[in-house]
Amino acid sequence: MHSMDRQKIANDVYDLARSQEPIAPLVKEALDVIEQCLTTYGPEQTSLSFNGGKDCTVLLHLYAAVLTRHHPQPRPITAVYIPVPSPFPELEDFISQAAKSYGLALFTCVLPVDEPLPAAGVNPATSSSLAPNPNGDCSDDKARGGEGIRRALELYQAQFPHVRAILIGTRRTDPHGATLAHRNMCDPGWPSFERINPVINWTYADVWTFLKRLEVPYCSLYDRGYTSLGSTYNTFPNPALLDSSSLADYSPSLFPTQLVMLADNPNATCLAEKLPEPARIPLAGDENPWNFTLLASNPEETCVAEAAVLERAHSQESSAALGHFHMIAEDPNTTCVAECVSLTETKRPEARARYRPAYELTDGSLERAGRVPDAVATSMGGLSPS
Repeated sequence: MHSMDRQKIANDVYDLARSQEPIAPLVKEALDVIEQCLTTYGPEQTSLSFNGGKDCTVLLHLYAAVLTRHHPQPRPITAVYIPVPSPFPELEDFISQAAKSYGLALFTCVLPVDEPLPAAGVNPATSSSLAPNPNGDCSDDKARGGEGIRRALELYQAQFPHVRAILIGTRRTDPHGATLAHRNMCDPGWPSFERINPVINWTYADVWTFLKRLEVPYCSLYDRGYTSLGSTYNTFPNPALLDSSSLADYSPSLFPTQLVMLADNPNATCLAEKLPEPARIPLAGDENPWNFTLLASNPEETCVAEAAVLERAHSQESSAALGHFHMIAEDPNTTCVAECVSLTETKRPEARARYRPAYELTDGSLERAGRVPDAVATSMGGLSPS
């Protein structure tokens, strides 16, 4: 990603806001909200929450336009990054590139390793930000994820006590975004930042219209079928974007005979044994196409697996991941993800499921269909990728 021309960004964004295009009113609204924030706090007391997701990438581009138009003196853009657990390397790379290209003074909030958080558990509820989670209802992970973000913000406030407002890319369709306004104070017990939500009224389609219309660089994962980003263990390509023709090369004999189950509880060890092999490769939407028995470290627990989206890895090693499976346990707080350990025959690297890019998703209600139901919800919201 090359260095961004801020003057061009400002001209393009403000021209779009004045145009007759359908997205123009939303762009103008977002610019007005940012301008009002800067009138109140100025750039010195304003920070941007940037986690590399599509929504905050839109917000970064908008913010860069406003700063250039109304505060032309070149200055680094104050920003904060609160990583989700196990972030995608591609996402981390994009964040680093964007920080250089836009001139971000990006502070990464990482809690000290000796600061314990409540034990994590994933509740397969039916909700997709904070999202992990940036984009659900809560169980044990609400305490862990919410508490972790609260502590991270306390750390940020201690490091930058002059910052009073944080621009966040939360949208109305995000969990806990429905009742938010353009400006909200953090809840009691949280650091006393004002949350500024310039794109709260944007839809999934609006986000992609803006990014594509202005040719804004975005994380490469979105071109591989991911539509909402969280951690590596709860985020998969969106099945609504699956190119079913890419499954033609799959053969049942390529499926694993043994699986190692990676539980969200790092202290748990799970083993899976495969039951009778399916006669065909099920497509997205098939109900319970595979059955596995989970042999957990607790012998009293049994799980039945529902296959999530297949995604063959490029690796030539026989131990490489063949696919991911969402384990539904008797204990609703237990979720496991399966990775292939051994195959019955050598894996053919060309046999790989393919997905269309995120901007081709036409039903915005399916934005989070590739996410394991989230368990993290906080009063800050929108601080993890989406």
